[in-house]
Amino acid sequence: MGYKVVVAGATGNVGREMLNILAERQFPADEVIALASRRSIGTEVSYGDKTLKTKDIEGFDFTGCDMALFAIGSDATKKYAPVAAEQGCVVIDNSSLYRYDPEIPLIVPEVNPDAIEDYRNKMIIANPNCSTAQMVLALKPLHDRARIRRVVVSTYQSVSGAGKEGLDELWDQTKGMYVPGQEVEPKKFQKQIAFNVIPQIDVFMDSGDTKEEWKMVVETKKIVDPAIKVTATCVRVPVFVGHAESINIEFEDFLDEDEARDILREAPGILVVDKREPGGYTTPVECVGDFATYISRIRQDVTVENGLNLWCVSDNLRKGAALNAVQIAELLGNRVLKKG
Repeated sequence: MGYKVVVAGATGNVGREMLNILAERQFPADEVIALASRRSIGTEVSYGDKTLKTKDIEGFDFTGCDMALFAIGSDATKKYAPVAAEQGCVVIDNSSLYRYDPEIPLIVPEVNPDAIEDYRNKMIIANPNCSTAQMVLALKPLHDRARIRRVVVSTYQSVSGAGKEGLDELWDQTKGMYVPGQEVEPKKFQKQIAFNVIPQIDVFMDSGDTKEEWKMVVETKKIVDPAIKVTATCVRVPVFVGHAESINIEFEDFLDEDEARDILREAPGILVVDKREPGGYTTPVECVGDFATYISRIRQDVTVENGLNLWCVSDNLRKGAALNAVQIAELLGNRVLKKG
């Protein structure tokens, strides 16, 4: 006996990826239901070798559904997630709406799987921010060995993190650069993204940090350890898919770079590609479509007593969103909702 699974937001980038990954990983589902907004009713989406027609999320009865993967944004989630939860369906939410609620678990399965038990509080589980998810994969095994005191991270985040509008804007602006009179003014982003980088993701806060930077700080503390100090600078770059991060870590105890490399090689969800030669590292283009988070450029930071630097790359539509949600569903099924 398998699960009855709902994917809400099935016509969007992340929703489609959720369906792909459910099929790829052979998730034990007896039935998968694709939901979308009313304007997308009947749109066909792929689920393995099957084609599903989307149903209207408005008025949908979640009774009898085991779990629902939500990729519909905070406003719609606020409306529909409590309905699903009330009707006995566990919601795994990809928006930021519930991440900071102390009663709702925020989970990266390789990092804090035991937190899954707290789903009972509200029948909702939160999926972390894409930039946080890949970073904590690298931090947790190192933290277990040498205790992390402080993290300084600079991100290089692809436009797919801003949805279809971000992808379209980069594509249209890039084409427009070569056709006089066809230039495309910024709409989705604050400034031109083609051939440029933008040091702003989300809105500015009173502290001077952007909301994206604040998310990385708060979510890392909730997932890994509240004692870790984190400071972030988040930058949008003209890359279609794949987030990269330069991470500087200060530990309480000394950790040799070779030992760190060995620890990360054994860590779940991580692949180490770290050769000290031209091209001996992974870039966003190379990680697209892959489940793994790649770690490269591991080296001592001699400017502090116990410091390391590393380079971290991952497909943000996969580990940063859809894959992590499906892994949470797998964890939920294996540990809590066991069937068959």
